Amino acid sequence: MRCSCKECGVYMVQAESDHLGCICPECKYRCNDCLGTNTVVSRESLRALAFDPRFQPDSLNESFLPQDEEDEQDGAPYDLRR
Repeated sequence: MRCSCKECGVYMVQAESDHLGCICPECKYRCNDCLGTNTVVSRESLRALAFDPRFQPDSLNESFLPQDEEDEQDGAPYDLRR
């Protein structure tokens, strides 16, 4: 994940040290929000995800299928054919 510093807005980089997280090269602010280390999911919530339509096999399979050619050309910033 790419994060911007909450303090100064500069792009943060992952710190390679004992402290997991990102560090701002400008102001040295440290953060671990993108790692989700302070997020605890209860067993009940985790079980409920099994019935969430976003995680059903058919929904997951669709996300790996190629898009229609029309969809690929609509507003894609990397499309140099225009």
